[in-house]
Amino acid sequence: MADSIPTLRAWYGGTFDPIHYGHLRAVEALAKEAKLTQVTMLPNNVPPHRLQPGASSAQRREMVELAIAGHPLFRLDARELQRPTPSWTSETMAQLRQEAGPDAPLAFIIGQDSLLTLRTWHRYEDLLACCHLLVCRRPGYPVEMKTEEDRRWLSARLAAHADELHRQPAGKIYLADTPLYPISATDIRARLAQRQPCDDLLPPVVLDYIHRHGLYRSPPDAR
Repeated sequence: MADSIPTLRAWYGGTFDPIHYGHLRAVEALAKEAKLTQVTMLPNNVPPHRLQPGASSAQRREMVELAIAGHPLFRLDARELQRPTPSWTSETMAQLRQEAGPDAPLAFIIGQDSLLTLRTWHRYEDLLACCHLLVCRRPGYPVEMKTEEDRRWLSARLAAHADELHRQPAGKIYLADTPLYPISATDIRARLAQRQPCDDLLPPVVLDYIHRHGLYRSPPDAR
């Protein structure tokens, strides 16, 4: 009997300040399209390219835990929250690759906005050596990279079908046809600071946590 194809494992990183339906529903749609059975949420502690989150690391972890509780697709990996140094995705995925072994298919989920700046990331080529990239669409961003050089770079690494990612350990980029969810944490923080309703933007348990802990009551900055 032939060996079965290893299951593709995926991680989804972010500040999740706060986690909302734009995160959760996009990943649920991606999981269905790419045949993922598990997605690990990877909240970061010290984002290298932006100001510090409004909620603490412990609060953001608790909000993620509340949002994914009882959902079999999701699990949590809090390793980046335990680091006092910047959360470089390439380093985290290198650690996960070492844990998984050389042959396991691994993927990291990003938004379309992150793909457009990927080649400015810290050791971005090392990231692709460790895992695939699954790209979710984001409203308001162009559908292709800015320069011809970047477009050639992307074209050489594109996977035409998600099944390709299940058959090899790393190195491919898959552009998912996920729905557009016009929800952002920045807008949510602004609405909360202005005492506007956010019931349709994030899970009720997360919204209740925010209110109980008095989060995001001051006007948001550029986080």
